[in-house]
Amino acid sequence: MNDPREWLEPDGLGGFAMGCADGIRTRRYHGLLLAATRPPEGRMLLVADLEVWVETAGGRFALSSHRYRGDVIHPDGAAHLVGFGWDAWPLWTWRLPDGTEITCELAVAHGAPHVALQWRRVRGDGPATLTVRPLLAGRDYHALHHENSAFRFDAEVQGDRVTWRPYDGVPAIAARGNGRYEHAPDWYRHFVLVAERERGLDCEEDLATPGAFAFELAAGPARLAFAAADGANAGFGGEPYRAREPDPLRRAAAQYLVARGPGVTDPRAPRSAAQGGQTVIAGYPWFADWGRDTFISLRGLCLETGQLDTARRILLEWAGAVSEGMLPNRYGEHDARPEYNTVDAALWFAIAADAYTAAAGPERALDDAIAAIVAGYARGTRHRIAGTGDGLLACGEPGVQLTWMDAKVGDDVITPRIGKPVEIQALWLNALAIAGRRDARWLATYERGRAAFVARFWDGELGQLHDVVDADHVAGAVDRTCRPNQMFAVGGLPLVLLDDARARAVVDRAFAQLWTPAGPRSLAPGDPRYRGRYTGDGPSRDRCYHNGPVWPWLAGAFVEAWLRVRGGTPAAKREARTQFVEPLLARRELAGLGHLPEICDGDAPHAPRGCPFQAWSLAEALRIDALTR
Repeated sequence: MNDPREWLEPDGLGGFAMGCADGIRTRRYHGLLLAATRPPEGRMLLVADLEVWVETAGGRFALSSHRYRGDVIHPDGAAHLVGFGWDAWPLWTWRLPDGTEITCELAVAHGAPHVALQWRRVRGDGPATLTVRPLLAGRDYHALHHENSAFRFDAEVQGDRVTWRPYDGVPAIAARGNGRYEHAPDWYRHFVLVAERERGLDCEEDLATPGAFAFELAAGPARLAFAAADGANAGFGGEPYRAREPDPLRRAAAQYLVARGPGVTDPRAPRSAAQGGQTVIAGYPWFADWGRDTFISLRGLCLETGQLDTARRILLEWAGAVSEGMLPNRYGEHDARPEYNTVDAALWFAIAADAYTAAAGPERALDDAIAAIVAGYARGTRHRIAGTGDGLLACGEPGVQLTWMDAKVGDDVITPRIGKPVEIQALWLNALAIAGRRDARWLATYERGRAAFVARFWDGELGQLHDVVDADHVAGAVDRTCRPNQMFAVGGLPLVLLDDARARAVVDRAFAQLWTPAGPRSLAPGDPRYRGRYTGDGPSRDRCYHNGPVWPWLAGAFVEAWLRVRGGTPAAKREARTQFVEPLLARRELAGLGHLPEICDGDAPHAPRGCPFQAWSLAEALRIDALTR
């Protein structure tokens, strides 16, 4: 069985188990126990993999496979796989040459760094001994592990619990099961992770194995659990919760909502301004919580699913981080330092906070945060973000990437978009209108800005909106690039900023130039900068990132705009669902199972790329799923 599609089981703290359906690791992030030591950050890979085999009267047969140097696959467990299911949690089925069938289920606890596995013989009789050898790391999840003399193999055995303490500063690893443990330290060397190789990164690592567990399947199921064993959130506990939510979209949405708080290694660690409750993981496996992603995702992940209390906690935590009108784009993974380098995170906060209060009622702290954002931007703040006399919002300076198109290679910002980017104006005008409902003094700026927006952004020759006006802060200079950012003037936000004819033209232009079954492209194919395949090393991919790849999260703005210019009729909803929403949702089977990826190739067949489990992609799919019902 060759099935590289990926499964994901998060623990609600920022940690997770993740791998491929065929059981062969391809990423440095694949593993069975990856714990967040400072939830949701400080992630460490503790249990990377298992070597598993079974001995019956017919012989010894592998249930595991790994890729080694030279692209050698060994042993041949993947060849015995006949089934993989993931609806409740991952379930593998092997059929061995002697007719024996064995299943393995994997479940991750919610609220604890704890993964449990159960093997069961479902066909066959007679003696059957299952042996499981854990392959351990104890490293930062972005790193790789190599053989070294510092790794401690010592095992502490207390009843059915075995504990290893591989390195100082790394959580201990506890194992618990109904098998016999035999201590037999060794190294497994030269694993090859092909997804890392394809990205032009280091791709080999070594893993340590302290010993093996043996189970008699004839006596019943073999059970083995692993847990991070230090700190307040550690040890065995929690329970899987996926099966309690029957709707697959809502079930997937819940996986991005995680706790913030003291961690596994240091429960007394200080909290950042956005810590202490809940937050949104922008994407698995390598993103943590990002401001922009959180606020874009919140309407779908929380409001569409009825989780108003969760939305409130997330918004209130971030509300306290407003500084000079800005909100952080992210917090440093190691020092929790806020990074104020985005123009749109605070504006998306205003959109999300207003949507929350419309559903749940007024919240003074959120109103105050919205007021502080609008006032800070109007008078001017970091990175030349400032209101201008025409009621619009200028932003940007060399070397800083402020919009969601934020790729950077060294000091080279790939899509700088300095001046007045189109979606920033749409967000700003919506924020002014939101603030104006709370304080009428903002309404005059809103009216002035809306008139200037229509007059200055409309490109009658192309039937679209400019991507940037006053480009590079040069009065009257425009960037006429056809990008999806213009759709936010019609969809994705509360206000439609164009008259009917122009709104329809923008949607038609986006459909003709940008739409694919995976969502809108980031750049029209006719542009000389367009790249239809997101491949190559890191710099090559970063230069391509917003110059051709499809971004599924933008389907939310496009579909909402498409519905609006057709009056939102039942017939329009049916057509949008058939033409746009159902093909998009069907792509949840292609890569990150049950989810949508960060990006896809701009060229057909629009292969999934980037982060395989992306919060805003799924969140906006939830929104348009509801809009078209």
